[in-house]
Amino acid sequence: MKKSGTALAIRENVTLASYTTLGVGGPARFLVSVKHEDQVPEALEFARAHACPIFILGSGSNILVSDSGFPGLIVRIEIRGVQPLDEDNSEFVSVAAGEIWDDFVQRCVDQNLAGVECLSGIPGTVGGAPVQNIGAYGQEVSDVILSIRALDLETNSIEELSGRDCRFDYRASIFNTTLKDRYIILKVAFSLRPYGKPRIRYRDLEEHFRGRSRAPSLGEVRRAVIKIRESKGMVLNQNDTEIKSAGSFFKNPVLEPGKATEIENSARDRGILAATENLPRFPAPTGKVKLPAAWFVEQAGFEKGYTHGNVGVSSKHALALVNKGGAQAREFIELMHRIQEKVHSEFGIELMPEPTLVGF
Repeated sequence: MKKSGTALAIRENVTLASYTTLGVGGPARFLVSVKHEDQVPEALEFARAHACPIFILGSGSNILVSDSGFPGLIVRIEIRGVQPLDEDNSEFVSVAAGEIWDDFVQRCVDQNLAGVECLSGIPGTVGGAPVQNIGAYGQEVSDVILSIRALDLETNSIEELSGRDCRFDYRASIFNTTLKDRYIILKVAFSLRPYGKPRIRYRDLEEHFRGRSRAPSLGEVRRAVIKIRESKGMVLNQNDTEIKSAGSFFKNPVLEPGKATEIENSARDRGILAATENLPRFPAPTGKVKLPAAWFVEQAGFEKGYTHGNVGVSSKHALALVNKGGAQAREFIELMHRIQEKVHSEFGIELMPEPTLVGF
């Protein structure tokens, strides 16, 4: 690792609310921002010396921090840099974990590199993208990941992990499942498509471009995705009164087709669906189908604008839970449990939260 020549600035008792898009969370015992790879082992040594746990933080866009905070060291990854892997092949790009994800997407679109345009407007950092295998509008980041450079906390060594090593699945990877807390992602290498055509495989985008005589450009797809996301309250906009959100709070359930049909038929029998109406479903890996969690949330009685104390369901999209001002983490947990319990009792579906719960 390259030596940074800079000392770590460890801060104590730092309130985490301002480091998250939900705007809630108590204090971290310690917090450090790392801007160079070699500072990561230094931070880990500090944590070992103080016998405290660590949590890796990016932009704080997909976490819910408890009101009591975190009793260890928060390591905020701010490592920057975008470099070609091969001077002769612009499609191979290495990106540092601290780069802002949407800035990287904009850069790819500007350089006519296809493969991530439908992932426009997603908050977070490049290092956070592989953890939950971010996806939207027919694309997933795993589609274009070539390899990942990561620090193995068990061996204290740097590893290069292939996309196959990461075992990507719907909103999942080894980084948030089987090997959770083992790796710290430092860089991500992407394989993109120079001058490739955008893939319009999602209904919202198909409807947006319906009737056009020519295929949309990467830039047009990016602008369309952001426009659609904005209409659903899924873009961080300082002018939006519902900005304090973590985006989608629940994962879309992935089921066997037979189970999905069973739920659909039951909904018809109960009058939730009309006789000719179908429950929306989308193809998922291994022959399964993905059902829209937002539909279950609304049908369980939690319509857009629903309020619980200082938190509520977004007025734009039923999947987003928002801080309406002065909220506490416990209120998000209470509303989360209320929604989960009602959806389960009504449909037999287990809704899983998307944000990482910190300090609970």
